[in-house]
Amino acid sequence: MAEHCLIAQISDPHIKAGGRLSYRQVDTAGALRQAIHKLNHLTPRPDLLLISGDLVDFGQSQEYVTLREILADLRLPVYLIPGNHDDRDKLRTTFPDHSYLFQHPRFVQWVVDDYPVRLIGLDSMLPGHPHGTLCLERLRWLDETLLQQPARPTLVMLHHHPFVSGIGHMDRQRLRNADALAKVIGQHPQVERVLCGHLHRGIQARFANTLAISCPGASHQVSLDLTSEGPSSFHLEPPGYLLHHWTPSIGMVTHQGFIVEYPGPFPFYDDSGLID
Repeated sequence: MAEHCLIAQISDPHIKAGGRLSYRQVDTAGALRQAIHKLNHLTPRPDLLLISGDLVDFGQSQEYVTLREILADLRLPVYLIPGNHDDRDKLRTTFPDHSYLFQHPRFVQWVVDDYPVRLIGLDSMLPGHPHGTLCLERLRWLDETLLQQPARPTLVMLHHHPFVSGIGHMDRQRLRNADALAKVIGQHPQVERVLCGHLHRGIQARFANTLAISCPGASHQVSLDLTSEGPSSFHLEPPGYLLHHWTPSIGMVTHQGFIVEYPGPFPFYDDSGLID
């Protein structure tokens, strides 16, 4: 087994079929293609990609077909969880070869033990509602799964954020029973990160003796408005991704990158020293 693991994460691609724009503004399919191109050409290339929910926009079959067509260009193994915009059955129907999606009989939650870091995906969706929840059955499964390998570094991923972000309209649709999740996570110190999406912003918060991190949106970002009654809106700010880098000597370090290319790199120094 390799002595390090480089895990890429993107979130909330919100794919629509037929080239339609999300919210009549956002070319989400084009944005996902751009993200895949970026990840395919990273040096070093990540070992795998996690996508933390809201895979498509309205849970429609053709949207999942479009998602699968775009993901065919990805040169990394990819692991998916559903978000509040998704449909469990249609996701599984479109990705029958993703055997991990079928580990649980009712929910799309799974564990992957093929890497130095253990990967756990949770299904926090509540069909018909924008907020998330984890019922007793899902929480028991998580606890039992974590008990199986208590010394193995582990990432836990769900769609809905389990912390208060300060963005009022998003916090009203966060994970409703975050305290119950925290009680489980807090009993398992091998959990290096709790990863989520939903917020369309890169945000970090202390959670259950570990770090919870939301991934930037793959196309558009929720407006950064920290007023409790701020409007539900988004900006076409730069899309981003996360890289979770684990080594035995250091542990887990998380980096945020941008999918769009910017000028550079430029040197700080020349032959005369620091450039003036």
